Amino acid sequence: MELFTLVLLSSASLLIFGLIYASLGTRKTGHKNLPPGSFGWPIMGETIEFLFGKPDKFVFDRMKKYSPDIFKTRILGEDTAVICGPSGHKFLFSNEQKLFTAFRPHSMQKLFRSYKAAAGAPPPPATSEDRAKVNRDEEAKVIRSPGFLKPEALVRYLGKMDSITQQQIQIQWEGKDLVKAYPFTKSLTLTLACRFFLGTDDPERIARLVDNFDDMTVGMHSITVNFPGTIFHKANKAAAAIRKELRHVIAEKKAAMSSGAPMGDILSHMIVATDPTGKYMPEAEIADKIMGLLTAGYSTVATAMTFFMKYVGERPDVYQKVYDEQTKVAAAKKEGELLDWEDIQKMKYSWNAMNEVMRLTPPLQGTFREVLADFTYAGYTIPKGWKVYWTVSTTNKDPQYFPEPEKFDPSRYEEGNTFPPFTFVPFGGGPRMCPGKEYARLATLTFVHNIVKRYKWEVIDRKEKILGDMMPTPQKGLPVRLHRH
Repeated sequence: MELFTLVLLSSASLLIFGLIYASLGTRKTGHKNLPPGSFGWPIMGETIEFLFGKPDKFVFDRMKKYSPDIFKTRILGEDTAVICGPSGHKFLFSNEQKLFTAFRPHSMQKLFRSYKAAAGAPPPPATSEDRAKVNRDEEAKVIRSPGFLKPEALVRYLGKMDSITQQQIQIQWEGKDLVKAYPFTKSLTLTLACRFFLGTDDPERIARLVDNFDDMTVGMHSITVNFPGTIFHKANKAAAAIRKELRHVIAEKKAAMSSGAPMGDILSHMIVATDPTGKYMPEAEIADKIMGLLTAGYSTVATAMTFFMKYVGERPDVYQKVYDEQTKVAAAKKEGELLDWEDIQKMKYSWNAMNEVMRLTPPLQGTFREVLADFTYAGYTIPKGWKVYWTVSTTNKDPQYFPEPEKFDPSRYEEGNTFPPFTFVPFGGGPRMCPGKEYARLATLTFVHNIVKRYKWEVIDRKEKILGDMMPTPQKGLPVRLHRH
């Protein structure tokens, strides 16, 4: 539907702006030494090819056509440089906050909106980009300063993570032969995220949130055309519904805290946190920040779990090695004893398999940066204000780093096997390495342990189509047939 709408809008734009095609097409920026590449169509740039032609294919095709190191394009309304390969990864990671700062596409800025200064506080930043940067920095401060995502904090949550996973399997899969992996992993990961970030695991509330989060995450990388029938319109409605639900959660949390309930989650911390003037964070702002954190802990983790089911389900030899490892872990536990930190450290082959899942199907294709000052890379100049698109896909399937790149092979990561630095960076690197890396590792390995020790499974349709742009989604939800041990 959105593609049809975009075609109509693009045609109208071409008629209206036809007279200025040359100026927009050539993009006279004053810089003569820009990277090779194309800005594409007026107004739209190459956005349609990027979103609807698969981002990884978009990048590969242009690396071959223009340069394996860097190329220019225009996507999601921004002049953009795509810096490629391990050298590109290293350059980006080592220059965070010197040459680059994080950037959210305009669709994300509108979905994850509000910056509202408290009374007596300095006025809010003037531009949407500056407001978005303040919100990002505040989110990072909230999750890093109390150490919620540090291993020592997560260890205390591991037992609860294990019990929730067991409970969800019991409720949703017990006694069934044919199930869909993707809906289950989404429900599971949102339950885990709600328990960890909000301190709640109300199943009715989580069921309401799942559909809204699905709609919103699809719209995070979309064209901001906001009328019925477009992806962004649907995402905007979903974001509003999520905010409304979160306002209820915040009210309930405040009431519970006033009666002496313990504060063991990030929401509680946000409620009592104050700014330098001593003012509390407004509820609308808390809701927006929590929505961002839940999104980060939801879709990417669910995607990794789902594609583990796909790739391991298609490889009985890999399944057997994971099963042998997990049964050893289970055999060392007493009846009813939950997983602990030492158990996770024994799951080396299982984590190798999960790494290979993330190499073949990255849960998130890439992220954006904003250029803080003109710089030169690979002999080309990138102007201040441009955006840089960073993606793991420029190395993940390169045969010079990963022989037989389409083969699912967890042995690549075994001790003694090495590949060049910055070729496999599923969680990014440098100052902006994903702060939820350890959370994702514990959640996915807890899932693997509980699924494998209960079931063997077969993938119903090995050629099931994978949809989605930045976040891959199996078209039918990945149906699998379960066989109880």
